[in-house]
Amino acid sequence: MDVRIDGTADEEEASAIASALARHVNERVAVFVGDADEPAVTREAVEGGKTDTATPSVADGSTPAGETASAADESEPGPTERETALREEVADIERGGPEEYKERLGEQGKLFVRDRLELWFGEGGLSFEDGRFANFDAWHPDSPETGGNVEDGGDRLPADGLLTGAADFEGRRLHVMANDFTVKAGSMAEKGVEKFLRMQQRALKTGRPVLYLMDSSGGRIDQQTGFFANREGIGKYYYNHSMLSGRVPQICVLYGPCIAGAAYTPVFADFTVMVEGMSAMAIASPRMVEMVTGEEISLDDLGGPQVHAAESGSADLVAESEEHARELVAQLIGYLPDSAEDEPPQVEGRPPAKSPAGIDAIVPERPNRGYDMHELIERLVDRDTFFELRAEYGKEILTGFARLDGRSVGIVANQPAHRAGAIFPDAAEKAAEFVWTCDAYDVPLLYLCDTPGFMAGSGVEKEGILEQGKKMIYAASSATVPKQCVVVRKAYGAGIYAMTGPAYDPEATLALPAGEIAIMGPEAAINAVYANKLDAIDDPEKREEREAELRAAYREDIDVHRMASEVVIDEIVPPSELRAELTERFAFYETVEKSLPEKKHGTVL
Repeated sequence: MDVRIDGTADEEEASAIASALARHVNERVAVFVGDADEPAVTREAVEGGKTDTATPSVADGSTPAGETASAADESEPGPTERETALREEVADIERGGPEEYKERLGEQGKLFVRDRLELWFGEGGLSFEDGRFANFDAWHPDSPETGGNVEDGGDRLPADGLLTGAADFEGRRLHVMANDFTVKAGSMAEKGVEKFLRMQQRALKTGRPVLYLMDSSGGRIDQQTGFFANREGIGKYYYNHSMLSGRVPQICVLYGPCIAGAAYTPVFADFTVMVEGMSAMAIASPRMVEMVTGEEISLDDLGGPQVHAAESGSADLVAESEEHARELVAQLIGYLPDSAEDEPPQVEGRPPAKSPAGIDAIVPERPNRGYDMHELIERLVDRDTFFELRAEYGKEILTGFARLDGRSVGIVANQPAHRAGAIFPDAAEKAAEFVWTCDAYDVPLLYLCDTPGFMAGSGVEKEGILEQGKKMIYAASSATVPKQCVVVRKAYGAGIYAMTGPAYDPEATLALPAGEIAIMGPEAAINAVYANKLDAIDDPEKREEREAELRAAYREDIDVHRMASEVVIDEIVPPSELRAELTERFAFYETVEKSLPEKKHGTVL
């Protein structure tokens, strides 16, 4: 009997299969590995199948020819021919699509999906897989339905192009979905859709995070009957995404072009990672765009990583490679709980990268002078733990996770180094969505306020500054996690509202000595109130002197000392003690209970 097994099998596996079959069928068995012309191992059974001899074609440590097998081999039955056949079918499925398509992956700098799973989860990939035999009868030569009439080429549909199952990742147990791009470009059809839906529905029950490794060209147009518009079809993906939203973290990594329906999974996910040089997502392909609009555009310019990182805001992170994508997700998931019912992971704390003693020197005394808020953050949080999200989008606000003495916190901070920290529509949208996500997964919030308020002008009005500002204020109002607000320097206009000031139920509103809270800054206020009186002063020197007097009086009125005296804020904190103060307050309030008015839900987001 000649048997051919998968090319990934090693000599020990080949030897075991040969021995078992020789005992079972009581005849000579030759095992060929992959496409080899010569057998890797042969076994010849002796009369009665009690013993066997080995004539390996390579030195594999098996029983030499002519020697009797051990008593253990004689008494213990090995795998049957039926099991061996099943293993061969599994190995064939795991080969993926046609070999020519696998070769193209290398040209594109991408991994074959099962190699990708090993990169993520170690040897063996998934802990277990569901639906590996999906659509088996429709394509496999050995299935009764095909009668052996399927060629080993473009008709291969192993696992229907979609892998689902579970895996262990960085000490966490996850549901996993991954497209096989070698099977019709990772497109989705009936059986694959069924697998996807089952995985989502099981995640709702288990309360474990979901990882989507996407590389899909969308729905399989030539096989759309049975999955497109059905109650349990592809549309149910997004219903389930919506049900999972806020229940368990959903993280999506894009490894290729995700077009049309496939592009909704990354935007429904809580966090989306794109990979430079290979990822894209768009509502329609460049060819379809040209047909509909006449616009000629490349896929990268239409929906590549930079488009979605800097302009649409749909990408939270951009990875440099497949390996880097894994590293980013490993960091990200460390800040998140398994589900909304669990607490975020807490680790041993460590000192900040730089001493908090330098905080006051970083913050300029003049309210209109810029500085980089990153420099303050690195003196507040545990060393190397600030994990920024959507860094290229809405740069006037920084959003990201960090740790304070090992505790996971979400940071929303104005960025005076970019457009003076004024809040533009995209920054407001980014902040609102981040706050909403932190609140869903019980991550406390730290606001670092230094803003002249919301930007004004016809441009931002057209971009929806009021709409997006409303959402940012709504998120601050509705969040029930512990919140701390620090007035680092200026807090003008509705900026103090959006940054969860005193009216927004923070556990504390703290301020540094340079802090000011006002309807508007001194220059704008003086111009608004005293413009006519100042214009009436003919002497330029006297006018300048009067302006300085008015400015000084106004700044004294809005100084945080006045605000502390009137108990508008809770405390003015020496900057070098700010980290210790925040650490104590977050620890004290970690069990705080808040409730919202009884209602179905708000109407703002």
